[in-house]
Amino acid sequence: MSNSHDLRSPASPNREAAASAASPGDDERNPAPPGRPSPRRVLADLGPREFANALIALIFSATGPVAVILTAGAQGDLSPAQLSSWIFGVFFANGLLTIAMSWLYRTPLAFFWTIPGTVIVGNSLGHLGWSEVLGAYIVTGLLIVAVGLSGLARRLMDWIPMPIIMAMVAGVFLQFGLGLIDAVWTSLSVALPMSIAFVVVGAVPRLARVFPPILAAMFVGVFAVVLTGGLTRGVLDDGLVAAPLLQAPEFTLRAITELVVPLAITVLVVQNGQGVAVLRARGHHPPVSACATASGVWSLLVAPIGAVSSCLTGPTNALLVSSGERARHYAAAIACGALALIVGILAPAFVGLSLGTPAAFIAALGGLAMLAPLQGSFVTAFRTDRALGPLICFLVTVADVSLLGISAPFWGIVLGMAVTALLERRSLS
Repeated sequence: MSNSHDLRSPASPNREAAASAASPGDDERNPAPPGRPSPRRVLADLGPREFANALIALIFSATGPVAVILTAGAQGDLSPAQLSSWIFGVFFANGLLTIAMSWLYRTPLAFFWTIPGTVIVGNSLGHLGWSEVLGAYIVTGLLIVAVGLSGLARRLMDWIPMPIIMAMVAGVFLQFGLGLIDAVWTSLSVALPMSIAFVVVGAVPRLARVFPPILAAMFVGVFAVVLTGGLTRGVLDDGLVAAPLLQAPEFTLRAITELVVPLAITVLVVQNGQGVAVLRARGHHPPVSACATASGVWSLLVAPIGAVSSCLTGPTNALLVSSGERARHYAAAIACGALALIVGILAPAFVGLSLGTPAAFIAALGGLAMLAPLQGSFVTAFRTDRALGPLICFLVTVADVSLLGISAPFWGIVLGMAVTALLERRSLS
């Protein structure tokens, strides 16, 4: 299928779309109707479950991942103004992109930023100047646009077997499940009540349809944090409203050589690969080439304000489609994008709240929300009788060992594909 068709036809099916891993009770019988929805239609499709998924996905994106940005910024001695501008860019700008793409294609398409790419940048800030990093961002954006327009991104996603990709997704998502167990074990006063609330509400289907279990867990967790005095700092310690800061890039060979290829791989293969995989596993048909091109264009736009490259995020999209009717998932993505706009504007206050919240609350909330996506990724990865390749991919991803500046999920796919080609010669379904 040509790249031009990918861009024109959001609803075009993909021959490798995996069978849905929907939880019991979800309506997966019909795909989303064609056409761009009116504002009234979006509001009608935004039910309690969709809004809850959007809220949890946003909270997830604005907690642990933001801490990665703050850590990277500290490695480069970035000023509070530069950090605030960075966080504004990854939320506000990507919130706009999420709203636009999800509405245009009537498919959940949540864009944020590359977390492994942020780690790579943090490591490089010890010897590269910030302006050099910004120059590398721009070159990376140009490379991603070229790959998206060429159709190579779509062909790559169609070539890699779905079990291999979902094994990589399972390896990435596993840390959230383990974090939940650790949080319950180490923080009985916060994580345990949240888990109990999740199970109790989920055990009553009628109640769960009106009041999603993950939302109940969040409210119980907030109450437990307040009751135990868990907030450790003032929400407004770093200010209230973010101010984007335009910064001049510097193009140097050492920064381009060190950062461009690893950043592009984390966007196109690791992050976009996760996003496409979890959406296909739930019966959606994301426009792969259009998503790659949009990631590149947006990476160019946010680079001058200090934001790392944009991508189609895996965990956030997994949370958005974790429950509810497939035809209404796009509304959850639009709501998530709208909430991201608010977080972007109020970035300093939100960061203050996130940093002041106990780690057990964040770990428990993220772990509970990721249970269904984690289960679905395991089912899709290992339902085949030729599962050695997916197993190797999973193990390499979990090992989290980087090579040549490129993170473990990419190498998991490479080694998983190699094992499949050598030892499991028949193609995986």
